[in-house]
Amino acid sequence: MTKVAVFGTGSWGTTFAMILAEAGNKVTLWGRREELVEAIDRDHGNPDYLPGIELPATLRATTDAARALDGADFVVLAVPSQQLRPNLARWREHLPPRAVLVSLMKGIELGTTKRMSEVIREVAEVPEERVAVVSGPNLAKEIAMRQPAATVVACADESVAARLQSACHLPPWFRPYTNPDVVGVELGGAVKNVIALAVGVSAGMGMGDNVSAMLITRGLAEISRLGAALGADAHTFAGLAGMGDLVATCTSPLSRNRTFGENLGRGMTLDEVVAATKQTAEGVKSCESVLELARKHDVEMPITEVVVGVVHDGMSPAEAGMLLMSRSPKPERYGV
Repeated sequence: MTKVAVFGTGSWGTTFAMILAEAGNKVTLWGRREELVEAIDRDHGNPDYLPGIELPATLRATTDAARALDGADFVVLAVPSQQLRPNLARWREHLPPRAVLVSLMKGIELGTTKRMSEVIREVAEVPEERVAVVSGPNLAKEIAMRQPAATVVACADESVAARLQSACHLPPWFRPYTNPDVVGVELGGAVKNVIALAVGVSAGMGMGDNVSAMLITRGLAEISRLGAALGADAHTFAGLAGMGDLVATCTSPLSRNRTFGENLGRGMTLDEVVAATKQTAEGVKSCESVLELARKHDVEMPITEVVVGVVHDGMSPAEAGMLLMSRSPKPERYGV
């Protein structure tokens, strides 16, 4: 039996642990809060992030990292992206020597502009063949309710991707596809959060579907340009980890980043929105590192620029809209 350790008791970490357990793996979920871990382990539920969802009785939970990691074939990391480095540094000594490290995180590290797989490889000192990424249109609440969904499993070693695919394939409602393009899959997952903030802001201001469609499609152009500069496969952005994830995150009321943006667009201050947000909206912090990464590679990302302006530099949503709409037009194939 495949043994899996999942680190992070948020909605997606818990949901993915549920998928793995129901698929027949031996799964231990690690969390830092004793009361939440006890609720998962004893009552088979996560009242903080997935209220009303019954978790498999076989899913175990613990606050002991060494216990969770003991003998694990896969180590799934589902902590906030900006907290990955210090957390993984603490867990590193307990990592099994042949375990595959799996990232569920969708962000770019502040300060280093590294993708999550790059942070994992650096901190854990493992080769790229032992790091995999899971991304796609995976709204946790829908999946936890056993609604059909698909995702992408990416790894440089296609045999490793196939093993992980098999471990989390749960017919008829969860279907993973494999892709060797780790760079493209990660960029799609990280940058779509930034675009979703912009779509949310426009919706909060009362803008219509034309604006949303414009931001989504031109946002995809920004993601694709950055991907091209970093050597990603262009086909990735037309698939589940690109357009699929972008559409779900930009349009769903379950999307944290869209909801965060909507509240800003309605006139709430950043501090007010942060106080009202229970879960991490990755795009809020990653927008800065995404923009820095783009500038390092001379990639033009105007939507990302105005999101940073609104979220971090005091720019009003109305001013951001004016900046985007007053830009000099270029041929559509070249950019916004």
